[in-house]
Amino acid sequence: MNRLAHHQGIHKFFMALGLALYFSKPVMKHLVHLVDALTTKGFSGTLTDIHHWSFHPNHRTTLSHFFTKSPWNEEKLLEKLQEWILRQIERLAKRKNQPLFLSIDDTICQKTKPSSRAAHAMQGCNWHYSHKDHQMVWGHSLVWLMVHTFTQAFPFAFRLYDKAAGTSKIDLAIEMLSSLKGKLAHPVYVLMDSWYPSKELIEACLKQGFHVIAMLKTNRILYPKGIAVQAKLFARYIEPQDTRLVTVGQERYRVYRYEGAIHGLDDAVVLFAWKADQPMTLEHLHVVLSTDRELSNEDILRYYAQRWTIECFFRQAKDQLKLDGYRVRHIRAVKRYGAVVLPSCVYSIAESQQTLSAGLELLRSRKGHSVVEFIYDAAKQDIPIDVIKKQLHVA
Repeated sequence: MNRLAHHQGIHKFFMALGLALYFSKPVMKHLVHLVDALTTKGFSGTLTDIHHWSFHPNHRTTLSHFFTKSPWNEEKLLEKLQEWILRQIERLAKRKNQPLFLSIDDTICQKTKPSSRAAHAMQGCNWHYSHKDHQMVWGHSLVWLMVHTFTQAFPFAFRLYDKAAGTSKIDLAIEMLSSLKGKLAHPVYVLMDSWYPSKELIEACLKQGFHVIAMLKTNRILYPKGIAVQAKLFARYIEPQDTRLVTVGQERYRVYRYEGAIHGLDDAVVLFAWKADQPMTLEHLHVVLSTDRELSNEDILRYYAQRWTIECFFRQAKDQLKLDGYRVRHIRAVKRYGAVVLPSCVYSIAESQQTLSAGLELLRSRKGHSVVEFIYDAAKQDIPIDVIKKQLHVA
């Protein structure tokens, strides 16, 4: 390993996770270099960049082998990382007496559709509907789970959604949530947008003692007085005088509270909410479900607003860590790339004790100092400049 101070910091973090018990020194070295490259400003997602930005001493082809053929266990890396995250987040929630949030959502890593003549197309790609682009796009769809409090958030797990495998995104979400069974003592709220709150997923959450707060589609069936009616039709009969004004952050909402059965649940709270400065029409309507009937209208909306954390993570992970920038073709390599993005995020957050952005800023500043110190120390030891240049990949 290069004698660079910022590499020692990453290595120390991996030792704190207990990875030395499971991984060889060469694997640990690769992981340190990968996290260094991913957190470097200007990184684009390629193996060439990883090799260059992390001052990797081995040939670039060793990185390709590491992602596709090397026998290291990425599941063990994620498992040890998750144990560490849960310890941090539980301690924080306990200290501040806050609930824990689990946010579920998916994002698309868009790729270029290969020509029919392409000999080695990227595995696992398919057409997925992009809500951002309002059209079908080609690429990989990843379902992510985040663990957070009001003040701290960590990406926790992900699954690659494969249309051909016949496993739905709901199945993947249930699988990730089940890995938390019996591990969380705090009140837990699972947050999701309107694509996820199916009967199966809600039941899976409740079975684990987790409550659900989710946006509902306006065609969800409610049963006021036992009569089946779509939420959007029910909303037509709500008058302004039936609502209460609720303030969440900087926004004020007109809220009507429904308590009773909905499709898939015998007993729930459903809030019909409109921004106070907008007309009470269908296009401005938000329908929010809470399985916790004890929560106030304010708390339901305040808790649901925390779901924005996962949207911010997707944007930052793509912009800053190039979550969607990889060019590896093998499906195993794609999963391993995601498995390296995750500790890069967590290390950044852990070092700054703040946000991913603040962490990356700190790590990039630290790296700059580390490289200058390395050159200074090498010069003091009369190491030839050509050797220094070679080690820092500027030869």
